[in-house]
Amino acid sequence: MKVIITSKNFNVNDQLKETVEKKFEKLKKYFSDDIVANVMISMERGKQKMEATINARGMIFRAEESAADVHESIDRVLEKLSTQMSRFKDKLQKKHKDHKEFSFADIPEYEGEHEEIKVVKTKKFELEPMSTEEAIMQMELLHHTFFVFLNMETDSVNVVYKRKNNDYGLLETTY
Repeated sequence: MKVIITSKNFNVNDQLKETVEKKFEKLKKYFSDDIVANVMISMERGKQKMEATINARGMIFRAEESAADVHESIDRVLEKLSTQMSRFKDKLQKKHKDHKEFSFADIPEYEGEHEEIKVVKTKKFELEPMSTEEAIMQMELLHHTFFVFLNMETDSVNVVYKRKNNDYGLLETTY
């Protein structure tokens, strides 16, 4: 597994890069060498925030944490990622049993209670072609935090969503 470290409003020195890479070595035993972990370290509202995303052939593991100390953020993110992998180990094994991207033998068993994933409500609606701005307006009118729409500019299904800082995000689909 390769670790790519970027920063925003934060100076990542060589010592911190080495620490992050060393800590992420713990996760390397779960993945093949060609898997990439993207790590973003930033300063946000006086706290040091770390986000990590690992895209392993369609399975995306992601965690983020903020703390007064970046080392605490690193430890919390690694704990979250490890917990995610342990929690979904059985389902991952079924889906990726013949793939070499994962090493399931090294993933520890989940200590907590396994929750059954169940859909409690299904909703169908017709996709309306609209612009991103119209979709955001519709989302706000409905008082929702996300909205699915057919983007008239790209002719693809998109999702707009409200971020924690009250800005908006756009998810674009590709095939």
